Amino acid sequence: MTDNRIQGVLAPVVTPFDRTLCPDAERLVCQCRWLLCNNVGLALFGTNSEGNSLSVAEKVDLLETLVEAAIPAERMMPGTGCCALPDSVELTRQAVRLGCGGVLMLPPFYYKGVTEEGLFRSYAEIIERVGDSRLRIYLYHIPPIARISISPNLIERLLKSYPGTVVGIKDSSGDWENTRAMLETFQSQDFDVFVGSETFLLATRRAGGAGCISATANVNPGAIAALAAAWRAPDADAHQAALTALRQIFQRYPMIPALKAAISVHCGHPGWATVRPPLQPLDQDQRRSLMAELGAIGFSMPGMDGTTPSDVLG
Repeated sequence: MTDNRIQGVLAPVVTPFDRTLCPDAERLVCQCRWLLCNNVGLALFGTNSEGNSLSVAEKVDLLETLVEAAIPAERMMPGTGCCALPDSVELTRQAVRLGCGGVLMLPPFYYKGVTEEGLFRSYAEIIERVGDSRLRIYLYHIPPIARISISPNLIERLLKSYPGTVVGIKDSSGDWENTRAMLETFQSQDFDVFVGSETFLLATRRAGGAGCISATANVNPGAIAALAAAWRAPDADAHQAALTALRQIFQRYPMIPALKAAISVHCGHPGWATVRPPLQPLDQDQRRSLMAELGAIGFSMPGMDGTTPSDVLG
């Protein structure tokens, strides 16, 4: 993995499925190219990628397809944390082999009430079994979903035991005070903090954070990346307010189906609305309401409006 650390904005890239509910690699390649053109990196197989509805084999195949399609691996931070230790090891090993810029690693989240020692041993086993100095791990703290927290003490232990390998975290706690505490505690330890929503992007950048990994970067990438780059600009607070307003619209709906509905409308491909069970697409009323709210603020997806991704990106 590259020594040039990932910064800025990444999208947990939504995964397109075909009529048989298999991943549509061709459309995924197109989406990744569009995101990269908007200066957004690729946090594949994250929560909003339906990552935990994909098998290890599917994820490896998709990574290989993306690399073969000349999607730059150094811009990728695939999610490789699974409940089963061997799955995490295999996915992480393949990400390193392909040259990904880092991996985003959930803790093993099925069992609740696990100890800090248990979590430390899980991460340590993965690192030792992968056994590659190129590995760069970004911890994934998402207690609202995983119901497991990554504590400051655990981070300290991992940094001490695996310096240069454990290099950052995505904080999806939704609690700005938690993010700020991480920034204050670890800023001097070469540890990159990404916030899990662009709602806190400006505050994160002002506090020395690396950027954000956000669901709505799938549909509003250019504007989010612009604020991450120009956070010192005099109009930064107004820019942040606009990003937050759009985020709040999407948060009023089931997030993954809403993102896919918006993409399907703006790229002209109905298949984009497909989600893999147990998720369900927006119903007609939800879809109509979402598009009305987006239309009222003049939302668009430049480069994809009214065309298929292949028309836009070749």
